[in-house]
Amino acid sequence: MSLDHLYPTIEHLRRTARRRLPGFVWGYLEGGAGNEAAHARAEAAMEAVTLSPGILAGDPAPDMTTEFLGESHKLPFGIAPVGMSGVVWADAERLLARAGREAGIPYGLSTVAAATPEEVSSALGPSAWFQLYAPRDPEIRRDILRRAREAGFNTLVFTLDVPLLSRRPRELRARLANPMKLTPGVLLESAMHPAWALGHFGRPIPRPKIFDPYTKGMTPAAGDKHIGLTVRCAPDWDYLTALRAEWDGPLIVKGILNAQDALRLTEAGADAIWVSNHGGRQFEAAPAPLPALVEIRKALGPDVPIIADGAVRSGTDVLRTIALGADFVMLGRAFHYGLAAARLDGVRQAIHILTEEIRLDMAQMGVNRPIEARGKASVSWPQITSLP
Repeated sequence: MSLDHLYPTIEHLRRTARRRLPGFVWGYLEGGAGNEAAHARAEAAMEAVTLSPGILAGDPAPDMTTEFLGESHKLPFGIAPVGMSGVVWADAERLLARAGREAGIPYGLSTVAAATPEEVSSALGPSAWFQLYAPRDPEIRRDILRRAREAGFNTLVFTLDVPLLSRRPRELRARLANPMKLTPGVLLESAMHPAWALGHFGRPIPRPKIFDPYTKGMTPAAGDKHIGLTVRCAPDWDYLTALRAEWDGPLIVKGILNAQDALRLTEAGADAIWVSNHGGRQFEAAPAPLPALVEIRKALGPDVPIIADGAVRSGTDVLRTIALGADFVMLGRAFHYGLAAARLDGVRQAIHILTEEIRLDMAQMGVNRPIEARGKASVSWPQITSLP
């Protein structure tokens, strides 16, 4: 049976991932801050967007090639950085990087991945993005940037929406530690999910390894889940200025939900704005990304490059996001569902699903390029007319 028959949608990959992953891993992948209202808000906003069909457009000739930050990508979406991907599936970072290279789309590696930039270097394609959480020590920052450049990363994603790590009830209930500890509960859950356990057999316990050269002899500070949190800081505007001076490639700032912030960031040297509420994982009261995207696009005008994410589970969702103002769309969880369902082939299937859905939806809309969907959306978001 083909993967298309087994997994015709991202949701089918998700269901299989849920069965194959231990509860503590699923809680990490799916969990959000507080009662997870931010993620639910993002999903509701996405479902409220409809796209306008087009007629008498002639034979479809879809071309999904997308130019972004001076690079040409075969598709209008990429693989977002996800911290500790290697917990979700063994060797996740290299598998995801390889899938991105094959598909001609960007792959993003998180600072707190379970693999270092050097370890994924051989799997990278020409569009490799490194996502930075701010190290407090400027020397550590400069060395991490050097390592990322030398490993082949050409674009920096500076994430701004994690001043402190959020409180995530699913992770607390699952007793998930970072690095993972082999407690009786973890061992039992692992034994009940043999495919996941066999993948990790004989490998070191996943941890954010990039910090190893800088933390010898250190232990995590009180309240920090891992050593990376101890050497990080909550950056300010001066930090951004220093980072801009040190990184000579494209600089994307991620975690933006406010139009005035977006304007100031572009004035400070950001090359692109990434509209995101961190998958609902950081701030339960955060607004949904899509309404924020609309306001940010209005404020920045048509020419500033904008990425968006948030509750993107289909090619239709990719087009919805582009129609509302994004130039490019990133997904994280969807590709991890693919990993858990069928390893590299599962990631390839996720890319295939998204591509086919975009292609067919473009034909329905009478457009041949994704960007031609811009402005062809209607929304029915509830409007708050007054506050108490």
